[in-house]
Amino acid sequence: QQFSDTGSRKEHVKITSESKPGFLERLSETSGGMLMGLVTFLLSFYLLFTNEGRALRTAKSLDEGLSLVIPLDSIHSVSQQNEGRLVHLAGALSTSKPLFDPSYGLSIQAVKLKRHVEMYQWVEYEDSTEYEENGETKKETKYSYNTEWKSEVVNSRNFDREIGHKNPSAMAVESFTAVSPNVQVGSFVLSKGLVDKIDNFKQLSLSNLEDPHADVTRGGDYFYHSENPRRPEVGDLRVSFFYAGLSGEDPHLGSADKVTVIARQRGDQLVPYHTKSGDVLQILYLGDLSVEEVFQKEHESNTMKTWALRAAGWLSMFVGISLMTRIFYTLVDWFPVVRDLVNIGLKAFAVCVATSLSLLTISIGWLFYRPLWALLIGFLSVVPIVIAKSRVPPKKQQ
Repeated sequence: QQFSDTGSRKEHVKITSESKPGFLERLSETSGGMLMGLVTFLLSFYLLFTNEGRALRTAKSLDEGLSLVIPLDSIHSVSQQNEGRLVHLAGALSTSKPLFDPSYGLSIQAVKLKRHVEMYQWVEYEDSTEYEENGETKKETKYSYNTEWKSEVVNSRNFDREIGHKNPSAMAVESFTAVSPNVQVGSFVLSKGLVDKIDNFKQLSLSNLEDPHADVTRGGDYFYHSENPRRPEVGDLRVSFFYAGLSGEDPHLGSADKVTVIARQRGDQLVPYHTKSGDVLQILYLGDLSVEEVFQKEHESNTMKTWALRAAGWLSMFVGISLMTRIFYTLVDWFPVVRDLVNIGLKAFAVCVATSLSLLTISIGWLFYRPLWALLIGFLSVVPIVIAKSRVPPKKQQ
């Protein structure tokens, strides 16, 4: 039986007012924003430039690894001929001992066992709207409070109204993750870095377990520390369990998980491999994959990370430019029509400059590795400015 998460909601409205800031005050705030914008603008260059070097270095390391990797014929014997070399193997996970949680009478043969504890608590939500009235800026904030299961302690001292919504300051039971000290694939022991990559957590069914204590009730896949789990009170706890890397035959969960590993062989251990490009290769995927499939996945992951950081760099540059040029908006914000036109122009300017400078920075990053591509990207960097300039009407001849 799965107990329902009953909750109760309370709310109240609070209105605050403050005088409309004067021109000098707004100008002062804009100056502070300009400084923050300058810092963000400069950081975007660092992010974009280093990202290109990282991406190319990773790609070269993967190509180097693909040319050197040796598939093992057997995972049940350690060959001295492969000492220090990059090897590829696939097989079922195995651990020496099961993982226990004696507090709840639970054990499982797996690489990781996570105890997840949640407490029934008050949570505050706020929704604000601002409007002008009698020359003042008023802010109307609606605070609502609801009881929910949360895995972190919610500090009710920061609530707008703590009376009637007070949470305990700590949980009586803590969350934790147990990790097997010895994880193997066949005769090979996985390094800590490889074990860290095993994170395919699945919730453990508690249907075959009994209630561990008189004050603990099992409901569905949770243990409840509650007098009435159907109607929990603030401070009640519920505990669930998750496992990753099944490493033995289990009548309820099935057979051990299979993994594919590419790493350096050192004795009977699989450890990081340092490439000539300066990167480290220690790769682990769930399932039985070929060498080509593993490196294809790594290249795809590198590409996704590269584009994500490029987008983050462009956005940082756009925000930085917008903050630095905000002063022009402040100077005309008393005139609604002019203010809106200036705002649109500043946004367009920020988009064009951020795009051009981002492409230029990326091209400089590629200059040390692939000069022809760098020149092409550098050429593309001037396209946004050319397009923007072409849309400006030419001056009439006198």
